[in-house]
Amino acid sequence: MPVYMLTSERVGRRSIFSPFHPFTFSPLNALFTLSPFPLFTFKRMMNEQDNNNTSRPLGQQEDGEWSDIGIDLFNLQRRNASVTTVGSVTMGGNNPVRVQSMTTTDTNDTEASAAQAERIIQAGGELVRLTTQGKREAENLRNINAALRQKGYDTPLVADVHFNANVADVAALYAEKVRINPGNYVDPGRTFKQLEYTDEEYAEEIKKIDARFVPFLNICRENNTAVRIGVNHGSLSDRIMSRYGDTPAGIVESCMEFLRICKREQFSNVVISIKASNTVVMVQSVRLLVQQMRLEDMNYPLHLGVTEAGEGEDGRIKSAVGIGTLLSDGIGDTIRVSLSEDPEAEIPVARALVDYIEARSGHLPIPAQVAKGFNYTAPERRPTTPVANIGGENLPVVISNRTDKDKVHVVANADQTPDYIYIGRHLPANLSAKRRYIMDYDAYMQLASTNPQAYEQVYPIFPHNAVPFISLVEADVKFLVLQYGANSDEYLACLKHHPEVVVVCMSTHKNKVGDQRALVHELWSAGINNPVVFAQMYRHAAEEKETFQLKAAADMGPLMIDGLTDGIWLMNDGDLPDEEVDATAFGILQAARLRTTKTEYISCPGCGRTLYDLRTTIARIREATKHMKGLKIGIMGCIVNGPGEMADADFGYVGAGPGKVSLYRKKECVERNIDEKDAVEHLLRLIETSLTLNPSPRGEGSD
Repeated sequence: MPVYMLTSERVGRRSIFSPFHPFTFSPLNALFTLSPFPLFTFKRMMNEQDNNNTSRPLGQQEDGEWSDIGIDLFNLQRRNASVTTVGSVTMGGNNPVRVQSMTTTDTNDTEASAAQAERIIQAGGELVRLTTQGKREAENLRNINAALRQKGYDTPLVADVHFNANVADVAALYAEKVRINPGNYVDPGRTFKQLEYTDEEYAEEIKKIDARFVPFLNICRENNTAVRIGVNHGSLSDRIMSRYGDTPAGIVESCMEFLRICKREQFSNVVISIKASNTVVMVQSVRLLVQQMRLEDMNYPLHLGVTEAGEGEDGRIKSAVGIGTLLSDGIGDTIRVSLSEDPEAEIPVARALVDYIEARSGHLPIPAQVAKGFNYTAPERRPTTPVANIGGENLPVVISNRTDKDKVHVVANADQTPDYIYIGRHLPANLSAKRRYIMDYDAYMQLASTNPQAYEQVYPIFPHNAVPFISLVEADVKFLVLQYGANSDEYLACLKHHPEVVVVCMSTHKNKVGDQRALVHELWSAGINNPVVFAQMYRHAAEEKETFQLKAAADMGPLMIDGLTDGIWLMNDGDLPDEEVDATAFGILQAARLRTTKTEYISCPGCGRTLYDLRTTIARIREATKHMKGLKIGIMGCIVNGPGEMADADFGYVGAGPGKVSLYRKKECVERNIDEKDAVEHLLRLIETSLTLNPSPRGEGSD
């Protein structure tokens, strides 16, 4: 290790420094040279934990007490779910996480449906879902099943039922699993009406569910048919909405009403899904459901998905943020990545996501404790003291690498300009007044006194083993690279005395998410309020962009959903352009509802219910609106989830009938039954008119 010899004079913009032996160290190199967990530290922390017996399970109640919900934030452990059998496939327990998709064909078209199901199966799909909007479609499942069996496939088929409980009864005869939606199984479809119930009247509504649901369970029991209780945020009933509001609690209760009947009737062949296009709502709802099931002695397996995720890289990033967060918690027994693309395209994405998370299994233990201020089921942003524009109430920042002096200021999209640029050891020829720069601290020390005014926008970054030198450097903002367990006594003392330091949290641990969570919870428990930026290095070539995006979103998603993030720093050791890396960072922040930098499209993947040419329409709308930063536009194939999911959007485009479209502004339908050929133009005119009257309809977290 290099030896430092420094005088006692402060080093800074207006001070003198005298390094007799300059230290040369790049924080980026630290990402690969730091030990994942120093042995002495590991042993010390394990002994402390054993002696004090202070480890706490997750699940915070209103009174501040903790209840066991079987989730370990730091060590990847699969949630203990019961086993459900769906035809030839078992899920839950120790079974692999199953991946699946859904056809977009007319279920009455046996040949087309069987052919698309075959493509899903060949891509690796382990279950295939088909819409069954009527008895005719439900009955035709028999023919589709027969066509697949004739080709040697035993992949289970899942019937998707909405609005008609009688159809579910029929589908149970011909499908290996039937999905019902609590929002419209007995209750009428969502209209956003506020209903008033006495407790007695509300109890009577529950009895209606019981009277209709039990006979269906009996049919399923007789035919060895599994049941999926599939709650969608976009189709909660007015009854649930009126009592619980548009909240995770309402979503969970909508599910629990049916699960309690399953438990009472001793029907255990059940899978649950809770989905939303909003990743925060989706994650919080599933976590709350896990807690509630634990309280009521249930452990049914869970199906995960971010509904109406969209297409292309946006749909993939959004899905990885939501699904990746729950998989990182050990939650999830089967998943679907809902993309507005060919259904077989969903399978490799889902498979890659599952494989990436599961590769963390068997990692070295991470001895850590949950901070008392953290609420797992409804996390809020960790309180921090702002350092410049980082932390506090500021939007999370994006830091980018630009060590090539000729590319320092290359930005493809002005709305996605990094907040800070890491430049290594050399300043660019011309400093931009609109940029902030991060420089290796030893290079900063050598240059800081030569021209103090030139370095007002330049800030030093320190590796963890340079903590003693932080006090010798004057700067309004300092960055310190830390990894959990690395000499914690030293860095905790330093941070308490240096509120101007921003922690750059990185990890080389096999379970990076757990390791990075552990560091922030340690800071939180110690009363350290310094902001935290999460950094991670990847190694991908340009042709591996999708893989890079999935990994980064899955790694950063949990840290963002947990409210731990004040910034993000993605690095890639490969030929992936810097602008693509930056765009991914901004995309992840937007997917986590933390910062909006572009138009967001909430678009369904399509199914047999879709009432217009979905993909052509999406392409037209995207092209016409891509410049409208901050807007959320819903593009929905039918009415099932349309108005509900679009309640989170500024504008909505919903199939209303064959060749007909209705347009929405928030929850309000403003134009009904427009001819499909004219509907896109009507939508654009609606947006233009609305923006003229209200120039800034913004989504949450917009900047």
